[in-house]
Amino acid sequence: MLTSDDLAFFAVLAGSASLAEAARKLNVTPPAVSQRLQALEARAGVRLIDRTGRRTRLTDEGTLVAAHGRQVADTMEALAEALGDRTRKVSGHLRIAAPHGFGRLHVAPVAEAFAREHEGVTVSLDLSDHPGARLIDSCDVVIHIGPPGPLNQVVTTLAPNRRILCASPAYLAQNEAIATPDDLLRQRCLVVRENDEDVTLWRFKRPRSHDIATVRIHPAMSSNDGAVVRDWALAGMGIAIRSEWNVAEDLAQGHLCAVLPGWEAPPADVVALLGSRHGRSARTAAFLAMLRQALNPAPWR
Repeated sequence: MLTSDDLAFFAVLAGSASLAEAARKLNVTPPAVSQRLQALEARAGVRLIDRTGRRTRLTDEGTLVAAHGRQVADTMEALAEALGDRTRKVSGHLRIAAPHGFGRLHVAPVAEAFAREHEGVTVSLDLSDHPGARLIDSCDVVIHIGPPGPLNQVVTTLAPNRRILCASPAYLAQNEAIATPDDLLRQRCLVVRENDEDVTLWRFKRPRSHDIATVRIHPAMSSNDGAVVRDWALAGMGIAIRSEWNVAEDLAQGHLCAVLPGWEAPPADVVALLGSRHGRSARTAAFLAMLRQALNPAPWR
């Protein structure tokens, strides 16, 4: 018979690449983890983890135990949440995912303030290059910048965010003038490669007009890190499309200049993606209320 403690222990093993990593997470020695795993497998009557060298892999039976363990953990967490609702107490573990730069600058301070205000809540913030729907099953809130795409979970907009075509004054002074989107074909363009998005097709529209332009640019430089592309633009290496939150200060200080101000790139609003279960929790609602307040009005405006 497996206990809830057994399931919690095995959940740590299932989320670790090795027994040594699990031991670090549990703050025990690797031999202690091995002994407890052996005892667990003896009671279950099946092998739960295959060990090859230093790596571990779940057996089919181990995958089944891990899945049921998650269900039990979710049920216990839901019960604690329901009891907390009756006492108006926010509790449980808040899991947040956010992009690296935006997360450090705008989400991390709110997570800190939230933890200070709600001492009964533990908080984890995972920063990723491209957080998205793939993380929604393991997180309460996924902060996403840009259109969320055809997803099934709840989406709530937190703040507006334009995307701005920009370059340094030095670059603009040393290259031919840019009067129309087609002129970009003769410029050095810098792009951020994200997921499977077609980053070489730049789209623009005129405000208060039906005029639309698309340009298939040929990137001079590309990176999967938006901060790197911003640095290249600041260094005069070319023209980039960057989020307003990321370059508003550079534009205000004259380190970057808006290019083709009569045309607009599609916006990339800051949104929160919520799983159907996580979206109902009191801690999620309380954190989103605090984050929305911090982003209203948008700090970059």
